Amino acid sequence: QVLLDLCKPALERAEPVCAELPIRNIHRTVGVRLGSEVTRCYGADGLPADTIRLTFKGSAGQSFGAFIPRGVSLTLEGDSNDYIGKGLSGGKIIVYPPAGSTFTAEDNIFIDNVAFYGATGGAAYIRGRAGERFCVRNSGMEAVVEGVGDHGCEYMTGGRVIVLGSTGRNFAAGMSGGIAYVFDEKGRMPANCNMDMVSLQALTEPDEIDYVKTKLQCHLTATQSAFAKRILASWDECLPKFVRVMPRDYARMVKLFKEVESTGLSGEEALMAAFELNKSDVSRVSGN
Repeated sequence: QVLLDLCKPALERAEPVCAELPIRNIHRTVGVRLGSEVTRCYGADGLPADTIRLTFKGSAGQSFGAFIPRGVSLTLEGDSNDYIGKGLSGGKIIVYPPAGSTFTAEDNIFIDNVAFYGATGGAAYIRGRAGERFCVRNSGMEAVVEGVGDHGCEYMTGGRVIVLGSTGRNFAAGMSGGIAYVFDEKGRMPANCNMDMVSLQALTEPDEIDYVKTKLQCHLTATQSAFAKRILASWDECLPKFVRVMPRDYARMVKLFKEVESTGLSGEEALMAAFELNKSDVSRVSGN
């Protein structure tokens, strides 16, 4: 109720709201009711980006920022329990260490397990590592994080994830869509990645290189990440260490869609034509 009262100007008149509040780990599902009210008032499109900007200081309980829609931006100066950003639906979540911290953020876990499970849209910038099962079943959100535990990007079907650090084992298991970009500084991705459905490639496409660099700049702005700053400062040297993790069938569809678009088709027509071509693709039928 505190957040609903605080955000009345946004809920009733779409006016910007900005506030700072303390938080403890007994506070669970913070932001869920607020997000529900935004959706009730403004529908699936939500509010303009960053209409509601709330900063919390402390340790968040489970499901912090779950299901928040577009227009709601939650910043956490501290750490979070499991399920942060579960079902994220267009909102934005930023996490960074408390002011005055002396430890190295990218060596420590700041958000626990199953973060951003089932997210469908929105963005996250996490300074520090995530626990296990990061972005499982993600279908549309974009995230930057500085390392993940086991089973990262499991069953992912869409969206894009940038991991600036090591991953645990079984990365990308069952991943059928979306793309992950991993800064594999120590060359461990071939051993840590589940290769049943994905392939590993260098980051060479100009539009993807621009995308990753732009997202790192956004991450630096949002979190003041020393890790992102170091990578950007030596970009040409660091670029070859990025690995693109992409499902093979998804890669075929992306390629076919571009080919169909070049013939003059667009939108739904292009998509259906690409599906038809993919259905009879020899490499797909053979399982390669």
